[in-house]
Amino acid sequence: MNNNWLKDKTRQVEIKVSADGSHTLFVPELDEHYHSVNGAYNESMHVFIEPALLHCKKTDISILEIGLGTGLNAFLTALHQGEKKIFYHALEKYPISTTAATQLNFAREAGEQQILTKLHELPWNAVGQLKPQFSLLKDEADLTTIQLCRKYDLIYFDAFAPEKQPEMWSEAIFQQLYDALNPGGILTTYCAKGVIRRTMQSIGFTMERLPGPKGKREMLRATKQ
Repeated sequence: MNNNWLKDKTRQVEIKVSADGSHTLFVPELDEHYHSVNGAYNESMHVFIEPALLHCKKTDISILEIGLGTGLNAFLTALHQGEKKIFYHALEKYPISTTAATQLNFAREAGEQQILTKLHELPWNAVGQLKPQFSLLKDEADLTTIQLCRKYDLIYFDAFAPEKQPEMWSEAIFQQLYDALNPGGILTTYCAKGVIRRTMQSIGFTMERLPGPKGKREMLRATKQ
C-alpha cells in the first residue's frame, strides 16, 4: 500500500495489474477497483471510447467525465481524438499524485507516455492544453455538490459501483447530467443494473443495452433526444 498515491491522503490505494496487462488501482476502504480486473485498458475502450467518442459524429465536442481516476479515459480520448476539437472536463474528488501517475503503464507506443504525463501534470481547476485542439479542465470536485454550468455532448459516467457509492447513482444525479447534455448528447456507463436503466429512462433518456466488456454481459448507452 502506498500512502503517496493520492494528493488527498484520506484514501489509500494499491496498484494492481488487470487481465490485459494494464494497471488499475484498488481502494481497500471500498474494496473496489478503479477499473475492471478483466482488463482496464480494454474496458475503457469498450465502454467509453467506442460507443461514445467514436460513435459521435460531431467534430467539435465537449466531454464530461465523472471520475478522472487514473486518467485512462481522458488519455485514450486524446489518443483517439482524430480530427475532432475536444473540450474535456473531468471531475475527481480524490486526485492521484503526479508521481504515482508516472508509474501507470497505459502508454503503449512512442510519444504516448508524454501525453499521459502531461495530463497529470496540468494544474487542477484551470483549463490547460493537453494537445492541439484538446483542452482539459480537471476539477477537484464532488459531483454531489458541484453546480454544472456547461453543456456537454458526451458524458463518461465512471463512478464506483452503485453498491459502493449509492449517492452517485441517484435520480437527482442523473437529472443533473441529463440537464447538462446538449440535445443528442450521449452518456455511457459500464453499469447495466435494471434499477439504474429505469431511473435514467424515467428522466427522459433513450436507453440502449449494449454488449458489455469482458466480465460483464451488458453496459448502457443513454441518449438525450
